[in-house]
Amino acid sequence: MRAAILDTTIYIGHWERGLYEEALAPVRKAYIIRHSAVVLSELRRGARTRDAQRLVDALYRLARIRWEPTADDWWEAGQVIRKVGDAQRWDKNKRRDFQNDALIALTARRHGAIVVTANRADFELLSAEVGVSILQAPWDGRQKA
Repeated sequence: MRAAILDTTIYIGHWERGLYEEALAPVRKAYIIRHSAVVLSELRRGARTRDAQRLVDALYRLARIRWEPTADDWWEAGQVIRKVGDAQRWDKNKRRDFQNDALIALTARRHGAIVVTANRADFELLSAEVGVSILQAPWDGRQKA
């Protein structure tokens, strides 16, 4: 069975706005969900309330397998960010923000996993650049390979 990484946008949309409940059910059946150390860090950084902190802490404890970027992923991310950032004429702040998405995508690609995301714009660029598969929310039956 193929693996999937849920991007931070999916967790936030699900937890804060109740989105994706029905759509996540078939994803959980079709894929083994793996946790990105980058996503977990983003969630922890943004958990400002005690309830949010408890939720993220619980997810971290449940995420016994955590995929993290390798040194090679970091190295390639620098090149990807420079190339995409130059083509898009991004400033240094956008490039810095894009770094985590690049690391998530490269980690997923290394494991042959799909990224499930609501961040269509950035992950479409990453799909084209590094060949990672993405499943965009809300789901409409389309998948970028």
